Amino acid sequence: MNIIDTMTDPQLFAEQFDSECWDNWRVLLKAFYALPLEESDFPVYEQLTQRKNAPVQPFKELFLIIGRRGGKSQNAALIAVYEAFFNNYTNTLSAGEMATVMVIAADRKQARSVFRYIKGLVDSCPMLKQMVVRENTESLELSNRSVIEITTASHRKTRGYTCSCVIADELAFWMTAAESANPDKEIINALRPSLATLGGKLIALSSPYARKGVLWEAYRNYFGKDESKRVLVAQAPTQLMNPTLDPEVIEQAYQEDESAAKAEYGAQFRTDVESYISYEAVEAVTITDRRELAPARVNYYIAFVDAAGGSGQDSMTCAVAHKDNQTGALVLDAVRAEKPPFSPQNVVESFCTLFKQYNVRSVVGDRWGGDFVQEQFRDRGIAYEPSEKTKSEIYTELLPLINSGRVELLDIKQIRKELTGLERRTSRNGKDSIDHAPSAHDDLINSVAGAIVNAVDYDRPCKAVRFG
Repeated sequence: MNIIDTMTDPQLFAEQFDSECWDNWRVLLKAFYALPLEESDFPVYEQLTQRKNAPVQPFKELFLIIGRRGGKSQNAALIAVYEAFFNNYTNTLSAGEMATVMVIAADRKQARSVFRYIKGLVDSCPMLKQMVVRENTESLELSNRSVIEITTASHRKTRGYTCSCVIADELAFWMTAAESANPDKEIINALRPSLATLGGKLIALSSPYARKGVLWEAYRNYFGKDESKRVLVAQAPTQLMNPTLDPEVIEQAYQEDESAAKAEYGAQFRTDVESYISYEAVEAVTITDRRELAPARVNYYIAFVDAAGGSGQDSMTCAVAHKDNQTGALVLDAVRAEKPPFSPQNVVESFCTLFKQYNVRSVVGDRWGGDFVQEQFRDRGIAYEPSEKTKSEIYTELLPLINSGRVELLDIKQIRKELTGLERRTSRNGKDSIDHAPSAHDDLINSVAGAIVNAVDYDRPCKAVRFG
């Protein structure tokens, strides 16, 4: 059976995929598997791929740049089920080897989204259900020596598998090389050899985001390129792939934030999001093997606090910095970061102990928690001054200090990760804002930036800075 047969067979998935709203998906799957295209399919094929010629052989990789709620996950689940259940790799596998259909995302929670669709398809078909010999919340082992499982997005942990298919979910939101120890490119490069033995398929799906990373490179290199016989890239707005979605939902999204809606529902890469700083610039001001500097009486130290409640996802952080009296360098001396869950009172106590070692009696901090946070510091002999400038204003001031080489950063991985993960966004009125990327954090770099920028004016009364 080919994949279109599985979609239309009443004993399989006709009930899930038989409506007209899946017509464009059927054309795309025909093209990916090099099944014959009917004359009426060509306008859709050209619209989705910007290609003119019908495929002559199945592709190895499919990049689906489709708007939200466009049916990406359901169709990726269909491909996963088809590759696992309808192909027998027994003659190719070595003793003890399994053909793995790997579902991978930025985190396991995201990967479970596609896996739930896979399990739903299997559970709806008694014939397929009989092939499942073992299952849990993250895997299905089949009687034909295939297994479908969720895997952590790591270029190390994905090695050693023999894969018949890899589903890379929401690829645009994986971290890139500058931001992570597990960048998207290294993960995908680590997965490709695992597909070689069985001639497996890579299915990458995502609504687009910034013009960077593996998804953007695939779009730039292969979209609309008939000469590419290995990689097929499709791009389509939500309504083209899912005409049943209420258009008012999309209309409201455009009214609230047009730039975001163009990416989320229009499937257009954002032109208003760019990297804040290069990895090379951060490396240039990072002092190798320097983790912390001891207090010195000749220095006047500045501290900044980024508060948090202890029960959410945000860490509570602080940083201490000073301006070198001779060179004018802005030196980061110490940082602390407490991940949740934690007791705010205990963290404040720990931070105050650190501040007193550096003879800091007054700190600047964000306005989170209001009087409660300020009182906690005051009760321990540290004045807490709410900030005045915004986070974006502080990051804007920090950038030229780093690019000019005036800053000395500690050699701490989290500082580099959060700093290089910041993004500059331009609003419709032309004003820039700087913030962390979706699913990322900037708790520690908030404190580092606040302390360093305030240290510029160490010889004058400390200028309050507000993050918010």
